[in-house]
Amino acid sequence: MTINRNLIAGSWVESTDVIRNINPSNTDDVVGEYASATAEQVEQAVAAARAAFPAWSRSPIQNRADMLEKIGNEILERRDELGRLLAREEGKPLADGVGEATRAGHIFKFFGGEVLRLQGEKLASTRPGVEIEITREPIGVVGLITPWNFPIAIPAWKIAPALAYGNCVVLKPAELTPGCAWALADIISRAGIPEGVFNLVMGSGSKIGSALIGGVDALSFTGSVPTGRKVAAQAVERMIKFQLEMGGKNPLVVLDDADLETAVSIAVNGAYFQTGQRCTASSRMVVTQGIHDRFVDAVADRISKLVVGDALKPETQMGPAVDQRQLDQNLKYVAIGQEEGARKVFGGDRLNRDTPGFYMSPCLFAETTNDMRVNREEIFGPVGTVIRVKDYEEALHVANDTQFGLSAGIATTSLKHANHFRANSQAGMVMVNLPTAGVDYHVPFGGRKASSYGPREQGRYAAEFYTTVKTSYTLP
Repeated sequence: MTINRNLIAGSWVESTDVIRNINPSNTDDVVGEYASATAEQVEQAVAAARAAFPAWSRSPIQNRADMLEKIGNEILERRDELGRLLAREEGKPLADGVGEATRAGHIFKFFGGEVLRLQGEKLASTRPGVEIEITREPIGVVGLITPWNFPIAIPAWKIAPALAYGNCVVLKPAELTPGCAWALADIISRAGIPEGVFNLVMGSGSKIGSALIGGVDALSFTGSVPTGRKVAAQAVERMIKFQLEMGGKNPLVVLDDADLETAVSIAVNGAYFQTGQRCTASSRMVVTQGIHDRFVDAVADRISKLVVGDALKPETQMGPAVDQRQLDQNLKYVAIGQEEGARKVFGGDRLNRDTPGFYMSPCLFAETTNDMRVNREEIFGPVGTVIRVKDYEEALHVANDTQFGLSAGIATTSLKHANHFRANSQAGMVMVNLPTAGVDYHVPFGGRKASSYGPREQGRYAAEFYTTVKTSYTLP
């Protein structure tokens, strides 16, 4: 089997260690073998990016716009192929994989346009005759650490703005899903990007993460809270700019006046689609007592009919967990919920299918309280809980009673309650009668509390992280 190599200074570089990329829907299927970079190779990648920065940061904006447009177009032309690769290596249903690849293409094309729209300011000075100009400039070499659950979209929404604003990049994708990152690097390398401007180093964060953080001028990280805190400590030690996107324990509030069908649909979508492996998943359902019993019964009925299976089969609605470790964690929390006294309404069982994979049935708990571990800790699997509350006021309190603050939703036909929830929810993103998971690529993404740190990602707000502001004074 061909070993897919790291991209450093415009060359594909070999390594002695290899990552075997296993299909979670069929563990007998090896998706590919990928070179695992050494710390020394990471240092070489950072050095190559630093050498390329002066020319790239001053390159004509039309050239950068054209290259990003070209990358976006190739991704869109190959969306079916890339979506299949994504489904095969991550376990996301094929339609979702194609959708994610499509989003990645649109992201690059969007930032191809943003290259031409970067704005500054010209202000009058308090001193006669003095001119003031405020401009945005690239930071330098940016390290990007991306997770396994969105293996092409999240790299895209970090790489595209970094390049658009004139930075050079070293990408370290998740060790579990190197395939999409490698395919993306291959597309970027053939788009005319000068050598060293974009570099790919694959491997374990524990082995090469410190080398990356130790050399770059800024770092954007998406992953778990514990790892994010370690990244932050290292970044602060070096006094470099950093951005963190981490966990979520997102609430979906369902009020008595909600349309039941709408509430159930958005709950099932938010909590169980893509196997619950989304930081925006609505894993806590906070339901007022008038609709509670009907809602629980309807959700249980809906998830009992979800087709769990091979991500590449067209009928599959929920694929496997990404690996054995994640499956074990999911099942551990099912056991914890039962030990804490929650009522298991449906699922939470290991499943066998035609091929060996990390399958489990979607799980629903009722009669839970917000102090239970299953409601405090991020599970990152298809385990949803229902918390019964008496009214909207209690629902809002419970929704906000969490260390996280990424996304929050409400199902209601009351404009009064919808508007109040939007204003008082302690989350970075609020959804009304929509799933908590699922956001557009041209608007800001991010949260509060332990969910996020630093400027928002995506859209024009990405400039806040990938550029630095300079104020210039001139006396003509």
